Amino acid sequence: MKLYFFVSDNPRPQTAYRELKKRYGHEKDIKNAEAIVVLGGDGTMLCALHEFTGVDLPLYGLNLGTLGFLLNEYKNNDLVERIRNAQSHVIHPLRMQATDVKGKKHDAIAYNEVSLLRQEHSSANITVFVNDEVRLPLLVCDGIMLSTPVGSTAYNSSVGGPIVPLGANVLPLTPISAFRPRHWPGALVPNTSKLRFEIISPKERPVSATADSEEVRDCVIINVEEAPDISSTLLFDPENHLEERIYQEQFAP
Repeated sequence: MKLYFFVSDNPRPQTAYRELKKRYGHEKDIKNAEAIVVLGGDGTMLCALHEFTGVDLPLYGLNLGTLGFLLNEYKNNDLVERIRNAQSHVIHPLRMQATDVKGKKHDAIAYNEVSLLRQEHSSANITVFVNDEVRLPLLVCDGIMLSTPVGSTAYNSSVGGPIVPLGANVLPLTPISAFRPRHWPGALVPNTSKLRFEIISPKERPVSATADSEEVRDCVIINVEEAPDISSTLLFDPENHLEERIYQEQFAP
């Protein structure tokens, strides 16, 4: 099997790469590869997903970072056999278009979440639309985010949002420190929904929008929806596949 390695710059993944390269080789031209092997942590996998968006190859990660939610246990043997026996999971990112106060439009995709955050000391004032219907005329908060099912286990979960099973066909919409409506818990919206966030008083209460690591500052309008036309395939060992990991996160002690 022809493998293309995508490797973190950290010492441990670099050492593992040298060992694996000797054993399995490294296909320099990704056009000739059969799979992409990602060495690092979840941040490296997220970088790989963005780097290879549109490349029709599965990604198999080996965890050489901390948590490794999107990667498999690192072993330096049986790599080709593990890839061939792996379970595949197709994921879709979110598509964001943000318009700033100067009228410039910024396009980005997010495999974890799109998050809106206040830029200064003043709270953000946001109107929330779902499918062109006003659902919240005024949300006063530190921010709000829309997550993918995979991303629901990350930042979304840390601010109290629900962890969503892969096949649920819903996306969690989660506030960050909501002040009004008080105690608003967020919502689950169908993954076919089109969301729009309009910033009230954007110059006095500036808000940024971040799609994974790509930030747009001083936003006025942010449109977000799932991108069914963009997909990536992640590979996992059968004994600890992605759906099982989400269950473990849902029922974590």
